[in-house]
Amino acid sequence: MMDEKMALPFHFQTGNSSRDTGLARLNELGYKQELKRDLSVVSNFAFSFSIISVLTGITTLYNTGLNYGGPVVLVYGWLIAGTFTMFVGLSMAEICSSYPTSGGLYYWSAKLAGPSWAPFASWLTGWFNVVGQWAVTTSVDFSLAQLIQVIILLITGGKNGGGYDASKYVVIALHGGILLLHAIINSLPISWLSLFGQLAAAWNLVGVFVLMILIPTVAKEKASAKFVFTHFNADNDDGISSKVYIFVLGLLMSQYTITGYDASAHMTEETKSADKNGPRGIISAIGISILVGWGYLLGITFAVTDIPSLLSKNNDAGGYAIAEVFYQAFKSRYGSGVGGIICLGVVAVAIFFCGMSSITSNSRMAYAFSRDGAMPLSSVWHKVNNQEVPVNAVWLSAVIAFCMALTSLGSVVAFQAMVSIATIGLYIAYAIPIFFRVTLAHKSFIPGPFNLGRYGILVGWTSVLWVATISVLFSLPVSYPITDQTLNYTPVAVGGLLILIVSSWVFSARHWFKGPITNIDS
Repeated sequence: MMDEKMALPFHFQTGNSSRDTGLARLNELGYKQELKRDLSVVSNFAFSFSIISVLTGITTLYNTGLNYGGPVVLVYGWLIAGTFTMFVGLSMAEICSSYPTSGGLYYWSAKLAGPSWAPFASWLTGWFNVVGQWAVTTSVDFSLAQLIQVIILLITGGKNGGGYDASKYVVIALHGGILLLHAIINSLPISWLSLFGQLAAAWNLVGVFVLMILIPTVAKEKASAKFVFTHFNADNDDGISSKVYIFVLGLLMSQYTITGYDASAHMTEETKSADKNGPRGIISAIGISILVGWGYLLGITFAVTDIPSLLSKNNDAGGYAIAEVFYQAFKSRYGSGVGGIICLGVVAVAIFFCGMSSITSNSRMAYAFSRDGAMPLSSVWHKVNNQEVPVNAVWLSAVIAFCMALTSLGSVVAFQAMVSIATIGLYIAYAIPIFFRVTLAHKSFIPGPFNLGRYGILVGWTSVLWVATISVLFSLPVSYPITDQTLNYTPVAVGGLLILIVSSWVFSARHWFKGPITNIDS
């Protein structure tokens, strides 16, 4: 049992009850209000939910799930990854309630690591977080460009009908156009962004329910319940036969999808009563995503009857599994795949909203990190315009996301490393402050309005161990024999990022970066 002092969220709540508790806590932490605090709990939830976007992650990585394990991995792997992700989310929500700032993870690490470790912990967490977010935006918007390419291919007749198959240069141009639109939208006042965020959440929620019911209903041939819940696809062209190994590789789809919920933390300085509503945004975004995502997976998988044909590069969708499922479902029923193309359009809009919200989260992290002088040209990225929007940080995030996608022109394998950074890099950033919460700060941590009580340590350790586990599992080779084209570049990408971060600390940052810097008198 916590004593009475520990049970109280913050001492300032005993004062003027009419004052926004999130603003009061921000001031107590040493920061003045510079961003417009206009978001409700629904808007805060909407940003995280639209970044998780089950339509985005499941659609774009459904091939991975089918190839490595098939229905068993899709159905049960999603629940396993979702359960452990909720542990991570609960731990983050508890810390967010105590430290509701846009800096989020890197600020938490600084406070929880103690004075001696604070600067380095903050530096390490912050760079993993900001680079991981840039990689998320890169992979999301590039995935949208690829889906648009597939939609154009199907509209013009499909692979077998002489349809237009866009080159990699057209895809990168589409990617650039999408980022341009996202940067323009994110330059609007926060009230507009709030509206777009709520629309995005509604679109994702309604879209999932429509597609999970419509596709298996339309499809003439349906899989049996036995196939959906028990079939394990061990047939792949990657030289892997171990079912345990295959199951592990198939988990990537689920774990990649359920990321980005740190957006609720980064939006706290723009959220009313953020010490309560920030945690609510994190937990509700994960929980609802798990439920609707599982339903979407079941619905789509009931329309799967021939896995090899869906993965074949010679099908109408060029090997894009879900696109082929949608297209063939309508074509078999009505003799035309137009309905399937419209369904893909619904998914494309959801991915567009996902990328939009990702830029929002990116820019708030860059804004907060530069506020503390951690980024080159920090004074530029920390500026806000007349509408109290960090517009320079918005355009920085868009430009970097475009530059990171240019690697796709040289090698698809190199680009896949960006997805690796997006998944593992972000989860490392999630785990670092949680690790300090359960070790160095396990006695000194003062919880906010939302807390896990005596279960905080147990949930925290479970979260840390899960992140450590997936970091190892997703670094394993995905194909044998191992060549320069089949090598899993995840450890190279994440390890390279770690070396850069630590090297910059040793040779430069340790001399001048002191961690989060308050901008009001205590």
